[in-house]
Amino acid sequence: MLTPYQVNHFRQSGYLILPGQLPGLVVRKLKDAILADVGTEAEPVVRDNTGRVVRLSALLDRDQMFADVAGSPVVTEPLADLLGPNILIIKNRHNHVTMNFRASRPDNFHRDNVQWSRGLLTIIFYLEDTTLENGCTQLIPGTHLLPGVSSLHKLADTEWIEKSGVLEQALPVPVQAGKMMAIDSTVFHRAGANITESSRMSMTIGYQSVDELNDSDDPTRVLISGERIYMGNDRKKA
Repeated sequence: MLTPYQVNHFRQSGYLILPGQLPGLVVRKLKDAILADVGTEAEPVVRDNTGRVVRLSALLDRDQMFADVAGSPVVTEPLADLLGPNILIIKNRHNHVTMNFRASRPDNFHRDNVQWSRGLLTIIFYLEDTTLENGCTQLIPGTHLLPGVSSLHKLADTEWIEKSGVLEQALPVPVQAGKMMAIDSTVFHRAGANITESSRMSMTIGYQSVDELNDSDDPTRVLISGERIYMGNDRKKA
């Protein structure tokens, strides 16, 4: 699915807009299901300081359609070139839909996990066109190669980051509805400021490769492609 150039771009820059696209009908069905849950405020949800629902959590435990899309070939085939054939969906990080509305304060640059050693690949599914005006994703290419941090959020408050000047190198990435962007979970990123009167809706799911040194069956890790392999030195020989 991915060319060597695309794989290299992801490794070096920390992000990649995937080549596939969700069909328009699928996007509409996802939005309808999301808006229905927003309308009934189906828990668990996150609200802003006005009480408005801005996030639906535990997405994969809602309509089966969300899990089907997250594990569909348009996702898993390119992911196999980045993670290998054995792929897990992570239920206890991301696993949500966000409605990005006009806000008085901009989002902060953050990471999705603090260290690289057992990383995460994040996919943002864009369910509406994202533009400079409605708050497209901003990221800083290459920052996944920087040292670990002690906190996921408000990276600008970390002294060495603030002094580095790297936050001035942010790149906005407009993406059309139905497209997906994969990011290394440690690249610095944030949602841009929405200056329109409309929402900017996206779905975020985390993925990992199967850990061949862990033979436990963790219910927060759901196999969606390949198999659970174990290659520890203590494994039983066939």
